[in-house]
Amino acid sequence: MNRILTLTACLAGLFAVGLAQPADAQTYPFRDITTAVVWGAGGGTDSINRMIMAEMEKELPVGITVINKTGGVAGSNGMVYVLNQPADGYTLVGLSESNVTAAVQGGWSNRFNTWHPFIVGGSPDLISVSADAPYNTLEELIAAAKANPGTIPAAASGSGSIHHLNLLAIEKGAGAKFKFIPYKGSGPSHEAAINGEVQVVVTSLAEQQALLAGGKLKPLAMLVPQDTKLEGIGTIKSAFAMYDGLDKYLPLKQAIGFAVHASASDEVKQKLTAAFNTAMQSDKVREWADKNFYDLSGQSGTEASAIFSNLESTFAWTLWELKAAKVDPGTLGIPKP
Repeated sequence: MNRILTLTACLAGLFAVGLAQPADAQTYPFRDITTAVVWGAGGGTDSINRMIMAEMEKELPVGITVINKTGGVAGSNGMVYVLNQPADGYTLVGLSESNVTAAVQGGWSNRFNTWHPFIVGGSPDLISVSADAPYNTLEELIAAAKANPGTIPAAASGSGSIHHLNLLAIEKGAGAKFKFIPYKGSGPSHEAAINGEVQVVVTSLAEQQALLAGGKLKPLAMLVPQDTKLEGIGTIKSAFAMYDGLDKYLPLKQAIGFAVHASASDEVKQKLTAAFNTAMQSDKVREWADKNFYDLSGQSGTEASAIFSNLESTFAWTLWELKAAKVDPGTLGIPKP
């Protein structure tokens, strides 16, 4: 009887000790995760994060909620928000290659190595015009922009985004000048073009394809070396064949995904990586990518960090060369590409 009482007392003691353990000692993740996307709802970064998080949820014992934290410079508001949360893996940041320009544009003072990134993939950019715009070719648009510099309104997501950089590259390579109007993401840029606020829009094929198919936008040229054939639309010619100077600045490739604090624990990084890798191999992700004109990547950690480091150098120094950066990349320790 005494042995039974002693065993019962020991078990009760162990149970009490277990209850007294702090929450941090529990296995990650034990509560829901939030992903704060730095760009607006409906854009490429938002869509990719909602898709991949839904797949990663299947591999984790908790749910993942996706929210939008827009504004600032090159997505700086969202990055600052997540950076100010504990580095415990419960607040992720949904981001893209465009966020690497936040520092050179004065949005914050951190390098991109603040993050431990995961890259889902990206889609090529193209330049289109509103359905009622009086331009049917890129040559016609460029001629009009040259005739009246800085008067044709153009949307290309936020300042310093890859879409903005592509617009700057078109200007530089073709010798034209548009009136750039920044918006909080690709979705608002499209709405501006459809509503007549702007005539020109530069975003990705994945983001524009439904609007192109619906006749809401007219495609003028792809901003990659290859032509692209779309069912029901026809072939969209490459701008490279039209202007020799573009190849000095293009193409710039998307890298869309999410990140956790670089200072997060190895356990957090390993659990997220395992869920990410499994999700990336799922049929649903592959089908989604094919349907939406995305090239899948799947890099994470050191490999993804190296890609973003190269993008940071390329984007920062391109902006500086095009006189579109506020801060000298050299003062931030960003090496030349």
